[in-house]
Amino acid sequence: MDRRTFLKKSALTAAVPLLPRALLASNSLRRCRPSDRDWPSRTAWKRLSDEVDGNLIPVEFPLDACVQDTNSTGCKNLLANIKNPYYVGDQPGLTQTLGWVDAWFTKPSVFAVAAKNANHVAAAVRFARQNNLRLVVKGGGHSYQGTSNAPDSLLIWTRHMDDVTINEEFLPLIQEGRQMPQRAVTCGSGAIWIKAYDAVTTKAGAYVQGGGCTTVGVAGLVQSGGFGSFSKHYGTAAAGLLQAEVVTADGEIRVANAHTNPDLFWALKGGGGGTFGVVTKVTLRVRELAEFGGAAIFHVRASSDDAFRRLLDYFVNFYRDNLFNDHWGEQAHVHRNNVLSFVMVSHALSTEEARNIWQPFLDWIGRSPGSYTIEPGMIIGSMPARGWWDPEQNKGAFSSDPRPGASPNHVWWTGDGGQVAWTIYGFESLWLPASLLHESNGDRLAKALFAGSRHNMIELHFNKGLAGAPPETIEAARDTATNPAVLDAFALAIVADGGGGYPGVRGHEPDTAAARRSRDEVHRCMNELRSLVPNGGAYVSESNFFEEDWQHAYWGSNYPRLASIKKKYDPSGLFFVHNGVGSEGWSGDGFTKL
Repeated sequence: MDRRTFLKKSALTAAVPLLPRALLASNSLRRCRPSDRDWPSRTAWKRLSDEVDGNLIPVEFPLDACVQDTNSTGCKNLLANIKNPYYVGDQPGLTQTLGWVDAWFTKPSVFAVAAKNANHVAAAVRFARQNNLRLVVKGGGHSYQGTSNAPDSLLIWTRHMDDVTINEEFLPLIQEGRQMPQRAVTCGSGAIWIKAYDAVTTKAGAYVQGGGCTTVGVAGLVQSGGFGSFSKHYGTAAAGLLQAEVVTADGEIRVANAHTNPDLFWALKGGGGGTFGVVTKVTLRVRELAEFGGAAIFHVRASSDDAFRRLLDYFVNFYRDNLFNDHWGEQAHVHRNNVLSFVMVSHALSTEEARNIWQPFLDWIGRSPGSYTIEPGMIIGSMPARGWWDPEQNKGAFSSDPRPGASPNHVWWTGDGGQVAWTIYGFESLWLPASLLHESNGDRLAKALFAGSRHNMIELHFNKGLAGAPPETIEAARDTATNPAVLDAFALAIVADGGGGYPGVRGHEPDTAAARRSRDEVHRCMNELRSLVPNGGAYVSESNFFEEDWQHAYWGSNYPRLASIKKKYDPSGLFFVHNGVGSEGWSGDGFTKL
């Protein structure tokens, strides 16, 4: 080292104690932990508490009771409630998914700002930036990737920001006079979809495009893209975003819409939650509600492998000719025991219309009684769409929060119960292009579905591919950050497995060996479909934690634009989520800059 360089470095070292702490923090290569010397003092935390009106709370971890003693009252209380998503959502130290074997397990933050408004969020963001803290944001807490929790962090918990308000003549901020007002709904970032549907559909007789799961957070779903049962007609939740209020990394409260901060607005429409800022409020387009919503739910069992192959081949063609449109969404399941299950949802079809559509398929099954059996309990029918999310009108479809005093609207689809407090073993998704439905490719698709089903069950989510949707729906989705592969996909294929358990809880620990075997089977299964779509995309919210080339898989050609917007609004990388835009610059836990 020459003399001049030595003197420069010596002078810088001598000046370090004199530099502002925030400046040092912003240039640090490692975020601060509680064991570090520069962890904020009690006085500093007290100042933050005062700034957020006393809403800074230590985060308790209910699972600790079971780790310490499974026979304790606290553990018994937890185990009695852990499958209730409303109980889980009320705990800042829990997430609905407990973890992913060999990837992550839910861990509590040190403190949480139980935010009541955007000013509270802004204060927390500034504090985290100034003190070089790992920051986590949680609303619904549904993330399969574990993005809404991290040990040794400060949590911004938006659960209490759950207001839902309908505006009959909404105009984006600062845009009065430039466009026609329209009907819209504004939701706080802690609102969940059942609250939005109750206000917009059950009470107002209209529709807002949201998620299928009632307890998913509104803001998180919009930022991930967002699909619901009727997305084949209405499109994604992100495409319905009209305006967002968001706190960016500099601690400023900004409004983002098509004319104000339009680049940030675009990134929030599917660019990934917790990446570009903390969304505190979203305003979404309200649509006309169809007269009917319906379902086709039944199971067909084939008597042999050969019969099952024929069934899959027939169904691919039947779907192309009869169901590949905006009237039909949700799922078909291809089971390894030669059962083809349908849990499909219809839009704007009466019971008679729906049954007429399915009759040729049922007739084909009926002509081969020795090969196929329709299991008891078949449902093909419709109901008034206004009652779709009303637990009084749609009795039997929901499970309810059993806690004393719980709201009657604290419900979830019974079929979603398996996702509460589960531990993931393996999970992969793949968008399947509509070209696979062409007659020249139909046989290839059916063969791949059969081959994959020998390893694991394949779910075909037709509402999570927009091919077959109305042109205006396609164009609206094109103007979002979601991977453009969704525009040409007839379905999203999902292969997943999981179970219960949490490490350290005696008698309730996950079977790690079984989980790894299952993950291998999930991967083998999906590889049969990837042989047809070798460079296909995956849906960011429902995908593999270990996704290779996730930038391309999640966002395709949109990734460079997203990366540029990330650098503009969060140049120091304050907001980190696993496999989020810009996360390649950090260690896996988000604490060390690479």
